[in-house]
Amino acid sequence: MFIDTHAHLDFPEFKGDVPAVLGRAKEAGVGRILNVGIDVESSKHSLELARRYPEIYSTVGVHPHCAKDLTIETSSSLLHFATSSDKVVAVGEIGLDYYFLKRSSKYAEYPTREEQIICFEQMLDLAMELKMPIIVHNREADADILAILKTYSTEIRGVVHCFSSDWEYAEKMLDLGFMLSFTGNITYKNDNIVEVIRKTPLGSIMIETDSPYLTPEPYRGKRNEPAHVIEVAKKIAEIKNIPLTEVEAESTKRAMKFFGIK
Repeated sequence: MFIDTHAHLDFPEFKGDVPAVLGRAKEAGVGRILNVGIDVESSKHSLELARRYPEIYSTVGVHPHCAKDLTIETSSSLLHFATSSDKVVAVGEIGLDYYFLKRSSKYAEYPTREEQIICFEQMLDLAMELKMPIIVHNREADADILAILKTYSTEIRGVVHCFSSDWEYAEKMLDLGFMLSFTGNITYKNDNIVEVIRKTPLGSIMIETDSPYLTPEPYRGKRNEPAHVIEVAKKIAEIKNIPLTEVEAESTKRAMKFFGIK
């Protein structure tokens, strides 16, 4: 059995199609899916999916894109969701995303670095209160992510989702005890990621789709979905020169233990 540790089946791209998507996942051998929240509404919908479908688990959190939506009630709402069901297993997707801050002025309304950091730290505090692991989003924010996590490192455990930095940074995250998760972009041409996967111990690796995004080859150009997590596992097996069954067994065992998935 494979586990897709990061999907967004509550997004509009899957409207009316979730049962069919889950059917294809089951046929492909994907037995568990972690649906990841990005704000209060998304976290609520993720929990609803988890309650409806036994193979789905959910998370709660505020994505850096949504940092401006953080209010005094946000953490209370997420705390309520997380404590209302044992199907909620992590705080995420949280973190920092500086990609648009470095682009044109049309992104002037995008959350500032300061707003994102405040949101990230509040979500880390929530994870500590809940004693739950975190799912970290990091885009062009390596230094700040590392510095902030170091201040929490003895009290927080987590996974860096869609890891795309270099081996030097990967080592630093592994030294903090974090897991690294890889998605469909590893099937694109990317020498940095190949080196990271080759050097990262299999026991520190998770696999994901980030559906509906980052569709792997040979499906690139189409909507991504959990069944395609198999392609991520295949690429890791190829890079490490190990059997696919080994990637399946180890990544599933680690994810189930890490998130408390049954």
